[in-house]
Amino acid sequence: MNLKEIQPDVYYCGVNDRVSTLFEGLWPLPNGVSYNSYIVRGPEKTALIDTVHEANTPEFFHALGVSGNASEERVKIDYLIVNHMEPDHSGAIPLLLRAYPDLKIVANRVAIGMIKSFYGISQPEVFLEIKDGDTLSLGEGMELKFLLTPMVHWPETMMTWLEARKTLFTGDAFGTFGALDGGIVDDELDTELYRSEMYRYYSNIVGKYGVPVQRAMAKALPLGAEWVCPTHGPVWHTHLQEAVSLYDRLSRQEWEDGVTIIYGTMYGNTGEAADAIARRLKERGVKTVKVHNASHSTLSEMISDAFRYKGLIVGSPTYNGNLFPPVEALMKSMEVREVKGKIFACFGNYAWAPAATKILNDKGTALGWDNMGSFTVKMAMDSSAYDSAAGVADSVAEALLS
Repeated sequence: MNLKEIQPDVYYCGVNDRVSTLFEGLWPLPNGVSYNSYIVRGPEKTALIDTVHEANTPEFFHALGVSGNASEERVKIDYLIVNHMEPDHSGAIPLLLRAYPDLKIVANRVAIGMIKSFYGISQPEVFLEIKDGDTLSLGEGMELKFLLTPMVHWPETMMTWLEARKTLFTGDAFGTFGALDGGIVDDELDTELYRSEMYRYYSNIVGKYGVPVQRAMAKALPLGAEWVCPTHGPVWHTHLQEAVSLYDRLSRQEWEDGVTIIYGTMYGNTGEAADAIARRLKERGVKTVKVHNASHSTLSEMISDAFRYKGLIVGSPTYNGNLFPPVEALMKSMEVREVKGKIFACFGNYAWAPAATKILNDKGTALGWDNMGSFTVKMAMDSSAYDSAAGVADSVAEALLS
């Protein structure tokens, strides 16, 4: 058994994944990721909250004392609480049921349907269906309360509240990329890494669902949680208000001051324009400027910075009468996430078909962004193009700093 005590009667039994290179088959994991699972022990019953990715079941079972070693103390589990059904949190359910055949799965109606479809578990006696606001007693003084929070960021998502320990188990909400390097609780870790990874996690995974996130926070935050236990990243305690504030701002689409420049380039000319804009922004006093070559930065990184900062300047050569494909992917990501309230400008480059600038302008207009201007370069940069780049940078800087 290898449980980490977080506070009395609450234990961590999650795992680190430093093998997978992509999350959801899309998002890079340079720092790995954790799949968090928790044990809550009451005077009479014990609940396990969420499981882990199927591939990490052996390590998970070792933490529970179910590895087959007769000398290990096996954790008694009466209930499995399913806050979220994505397979990185539910994949171990079938094997867990084999190890604990009398286990009751506590889940809402939508989650139960997913368990049946994902894993073929259909015996009615296995399930204890709960509704919003229902409670489950683990014995005197230890009661779990269930809060349905649909579309954060799947339809079955919910949170579990343990009043006795002022602890909220939040599923993917308040989660981050990044494996947990030795510690579990935020004050045991370098939180700067996880704060940065929370931006990327939220923008990549949850970004489209700001309104449901706000509904969930309105339901959960008045409870007065002192500990927040997500399914990825640190347990938030000492830095809890920072994490909550970050999530609140992102879900409201309240952007930070700064400008993200994202460009595609085949032979360097569009990149030259991007550098000219970046230099001018700095000259005008914009402190934070992030520049991404769309062929080298990952889509994950570009979405994160484009989501984070208020200013967004996008440049693309015309490519087969359309945008350069990595730039097209970025703009599509902004559309899918319904990103609003950007200070926007764009620029294009072409040899014989000047389509890119118009396409970018049209996309910015469709999203309701404040368009600060655009320009087009024919083939190579010249003095006129440099003047246009400076003009666009000036307009963005004035809008951002006013």
